[in-house]
Amino acid sequence: MKTFVSILLTLALVLSIGSVAMADGLIRYSKSQGPYTELFEDGIIPILEAQGYTFEVVEASDLLVADKMLEAGDVDVNVEQHTAYIETYFNANNDGHLVGISPIPTVPAGLYSAKHTSLDEIADGMTIAVTNDASNTARCLLILQKIGWISFDPAVDITTVTVDDIIDNPYNLEIIPVLNTTIPTSLEDYDFGLITGSIVWNAREIVDPSSALAQEDILPHLVLQVTVKEQDKDTEWAKAIVDAYHSDEFKAYMEEHNTGMWWIPEELR
Repeated sequence: MKTFVSILLTLALVLSIGSVAMADGLIRYSKSQGPYTELFEDGIIPILEAQGYTFEVVEASDLLVADKMLEAGDVDVNVEQHTAYIETYFNANNDGHLVGISPIPTVPAGLYSAKHTSLDEIADGMTIAVTNDASNTARCLLILQKIGWISFDPAVDITTVTVDDIIDNPYNLEIIPVLNTTIPTSLEDYDFGLITGSIVWNAREIVDPSSALAQEDILPHLVLQVTVKEQDKDTEWAKAIVDAYHSDEFKAYMEEHNTGMWWIPEELR
């Protein structure tokens, strides 16, 4: 009986500590290198601090680490991923329970080159670097289809296409999957490189984001999301974050700071 009572008291203490934390309005978020956490810190946190919320940042070396911390309850939220990554990569491979609760502005993936200044310079046998990250390979390849350099079978699921799904390659392009983060620094090794938004943002001292020769059309599954554990999606603090992204204050912030690099979802405009 004493042991049972002790367990109950311990559980009550744990729950009490958690309740106090939320009552104090503390929101813990993970920070990976990229534009989306920066936007959260500069454009969203001030709105929520004015409402009485406080914030604690936890550094994450990459998105997978950030998601594992979120799943474990070490942080409450992150803003670094799109729906495809949440569902088809993290949740599917890690028995995860993460959900997106609001779209946020997104930096599109683009086609870049250190050797060429126009799409018209495409020639037979040129090399194209594309990310080997499964959740982003399709979005990059779709840029090549958009500009007419390759095509896929219309029956193929465009959210999961790979190099093997190409049915027409009129320029005999050599499409080379490489680590996403290395493409900006190795761009001179290829004729063109396809770089996702967060990567080109981090490498903007090397690659000018405005120099993209083509950009993706943002499909619904590629829109960045505020991400939380499913059990937290209806909490007051989660709703407050969503409301902040939809607020007039944030619209004004984006109007002032968007130099054309950000794609903004319709519902946030």
